[in-house]
Amino acid sequence: MNQRQFYNIIILAAASLIFTGVTAAPSQALTAREIMEKVDARDDGDNMTADTEMILIDKNDKKRIRKMKVFSKDKGRDTLRMQFFLSPADVKDTGFLTYDYYDGARDDDQWLYLPELHKTKRISTSDKSSAFMGSDFSYADMTRRVLDEWKYKLMKEAEVKEHKVWLIEALPVSKAVEERYGYTKSVLFIRQDIFMGVRAVHWLKQGKRIKYQEMKTIEQIDGIWTATEVYMKTTKNKRTVHKTILNWRNVKFNQKIDEDFFTVRQLEKGI
Repeated sequence: MNQRQFYNIIILAAASLIFTGVTAAPSQALTAREIMEKVDARDDGDNMTADTEMILIDKNDKKRIRKMKVFSKDKGRDTLRMQFFLSPADVKDTGFLTYDYYDGARDDDQWLYLPELHKTKRISTSDKSSAFMGSDFSYADMTRRVLDEWKYKLMKEAEVKEHKVWLIEALPVSKAVEERYGYTKSVLFIRQDIFMGVRAVHWLKQGKRIKYQEMKTIEQIDGIWTATEVYMKTTKNKRTVHKTILNWRNVKFNQKIDEDFFTVRQLEKGI
């Protein structure tokens, strides 16, 4: 090989690197806000139905099991959600309706129908940090967080179940947000390959309590990454005071659900 042939090979190799997009410069790291924007934009499905089992476990490991039917529909960027309790008898026909607004300037609307009283209760903003039906999830936990209501900081990288995650600190931007959620701080574990939250730690405003949340099982259903077993534990002074497990079964997307189904009238009528 002569010198001219050698230089031609070098030039061709360099051109190949350019046109295949391979460069020596590392890709720019995402900021905490950019990561959370991708989490928010993740496809979580539409027109969903599911059977849900709620297991409540007290500090003595005594269990109570509740079964529900869940319906969900996107309306633009907002989400409409209806839940009916099927059993046991003490909660049967209780219904919960949520209008989860994407725009943080508008507070989410939530109604709880209590069949024994034949009464529908509207959940006020001041009540949204309280427990949903005796579980470790609050009413605020039953809606999507508004991006602009939290300040984000990228803490570090780690692994959860052999998947790389980012640990992101989320602080409420105002006292009003803190009051609504009841959290002074959260640390979110975001899986890097699918931009999905798989674990979280929440510091509660009152009582020196901490809640630990984990997506125990994640499955791809109709191409949508879906948490089918969700765990939440509340601790006080590092001791567990209560646990809740949500099991999702028969999850189906792209179902035919009319928008008119998501009304207070239907909530009181039941299924």
